[in-house]
Amino acid sequence: MAKTSAVEKNKRRRKTVASQAGKRAALKAIVMNQSLPIEERFQATLKLASLPRDGSKTRIRNRCEVTGRPRAFYRKLKMSRIALRELGNSGKVPGIVKSSW
Repeated sequence: MAKTSAVEKNKRRRKTVASQAGKRAALKAIVMNQSLPIEERFQATLKLASLPRDGSKTRIRNRCEVTGRPRAFYRKLKMSRIALRELGNSGKVPGIVKSSW
């Protein structure tokens, strides 16, 4: 089980990203627009840098919904390999069958 503080921090980051998404997208569009004057683009860069770092989408860590584990994460199922194996063996994940040969 992951530390509760790490899981909660990631949840806070998700909320921050959602609230800052519009501002960040608008500023990035200004920065990337080559037809605008360099001064205006630089001001947009400074405003983008002044926004909270946790508002960036790359700061979000994919974590298992069951255990909070940050590694070996399956995006389609939103869980780690360990949780998937345990739930699959107990028959709680449809379509997952323990293989034997």
